[in-house]
Amino acid sequence: MLRRFLKNVLGTPEPQPLRKPSALALFRGVIHVGANIGQERDLYEAHELPVIWIEPIPDVFDQLTARIEGYARQRALQCLLTDRDDVEYPFHVASNGGESSSIFELAKHRDIWPQIGFERTLTLTSTTLKSVVERERIDLALYDTLIIDTQGSELLVLRGAAEHVRAFRFIETEVADFEAYAGCCQLPEMTRFMDAQGFAERRRIKRAGHPGGGSYYDILYERQGWAGAA
Repeated sequence: MLRRFLKNVLGTPEPQPLRKPSALALFRGVIHVGANIGQERDLYEAHELPVIWIEPIPDVFDQLTARIEGYARQRALQCLLTDRDDVEYPFHVASNGGESSSIFELAKHRDIWPQIGFERTLTLTSTTLKSVVERERIDLALYDTLIIDTQGSELLVLRGAAEHVRAFRFIETEVADFEAYAGCCQLPEMTRFMDAQGFAERRRIKRAGHPGGGSYYDILYERQGWAGAA
């Protein structure tokens, strides 16, 4: 998701030589939830950003760890993040290298990308971002940006962060204003949550439209009055 956002909004080509887009220049460090294989590793490295990648699919996680070997500022954690600890979920692995994988079933997503389906389902046990931060002793003063690309469960991840949400300056998330996945978070619900947490929309890009109406967006939010980790 972030690589599409940077390419389309901030003007960073892929895979051309890396430049320094304005938003990345503002980031202090990144927690990237829904890492896949770490396609953005070189962008982050070019900006000397510390990164924590979070990826739930075991074999994809293995690829991720291999790809970031030697990147001293980057580490990976294998976790399924939701709003609850120790709950088993059926996790559906998508046919596009796992990029569209979700705890939710496909709904109108299929109308936009009919070539993408689920090829297997795993049973994974969830944790929350709050628990991960505390268990791994993550210093959020080093990570002011949260990137979430979890295919419909982005709001669950945010709710599971609890009070730590307000430690971030930037939150960048993918969200649709239609039911892309069955029961997924939609834009109005995300907007209400972010407003309540003191975040305002800084930048939005429409990246796909549904033939029956509605769109997919990548949205960058910034916490108003942010002055460092809470």
